[in-house]
Amino acid sequence: MHALKYGGWHALGAALGERMARLTWPADVLDERTALIPVPLSDGRMRERGYNQSERIAAALSISWRIPVWSDVLVRSRVTQTQTRLTPEERLANVSGAFRASATSGRALRGAHLVLVDDVVTTAATLNACAAALFAGGARILSYVTFGRAPAAGDR
Repeated sequence: MHALKYGGWHALGAALGERMARLTWPADVLDERTALIPVPLSDGRMRERGYNQSERIAAALSISWRIPVWSDVLVRSRVTQTQTRLTPEERLANVSGAFRASATSGRALRGAHLVLVDDVVTTAATLNACAAALFAGGARILSYVTFGRAPAAGDR
């Protein structure tokens, strides 16, 4: 994951997405899911990396699951610091209000079952902030999919 996020190994996104596509989901999720929504990067991080790792994973999932990737319906409304060294409480505060549904996404989101895609989950603060923004934009159901789970403070 480190190589994908920080080493420029963007092709790993496809391999991770292909592996994640093997996940089993309840039948209602399979029937209802409308689109994949990658967690957006800030403009600065996007310029720095040259790609969004969550979007690369979502692109591979899209092929296997035959549902579209909507990269333009969720945007960062402000820059946040990296979550890697923050406590759970700091993570929550860091991303609170940091996302919003795009102004043009209303019709697409209304009543949709969306699958949020992120590379790693630790406390789910980022995913929950994204979900809140998408719900506010009209989405009906949000599911999450990540490749990894990082240990949180207090994990054994």
